[in-house]
Amino acid sequence: MEINLAHIASAFVVLFALIDILGSVPIFLNFTKDGRKVEPLKAAIYAFVIMTLFLFVGDWLLKLFNVDVSSFAVAGALVIFIISIEMVFGIEIFRNDAPGGSATLVPIVFPLVAGPGTFTALLSMRAEYSAQDIIIALFANMIIVFLVLRYLKVFQKIIVI
Repeated sequence: MEINLAHIASAFVVLFALIDILGSVPIFLNFTKDGRKVEPLKAAIYAFVIMTLFLFVGDWLLKLFNVDVSSFAVAGALVIFIISIEMVFGIEIFRNDAPGGSATLVPIVFPLVAGPGTFTALLSMRAEYSAQDIIIALFANMIIVFLVLRYLKVFQKIIVI
């Protein structure tokens, strides 16, 4: 299979907009302020692996549970809404029992980076682009995720929060 730069660029832009790592900087800073550990490399690797797996088995998995893509997207949006309520009102609806108070897997990797929007987009892109092009675009996005998480304080100054 040939690499198609136009498809890679298109998939990259779609995923970049959906992941919205720069828009999530205040959320990540809030986690670090609360003393929760954010591990940039682990977050990028976990997100890449989860999204790559979903690219290949997501459609089958949704069919297994008899869930259509639209219902999945709505349910995921509700999860993100509940997390935002937690942050805004300072209440705890979902307990985070991660070892050492880490916020890396939940909620950073899922649902903020690898969430319902990106999963839905991956399934949609799979119909139009080759898996190879999508994976390259996904990998490029994970490099950006890593850099933003690694240099949160720098991005805080750039974005002026």
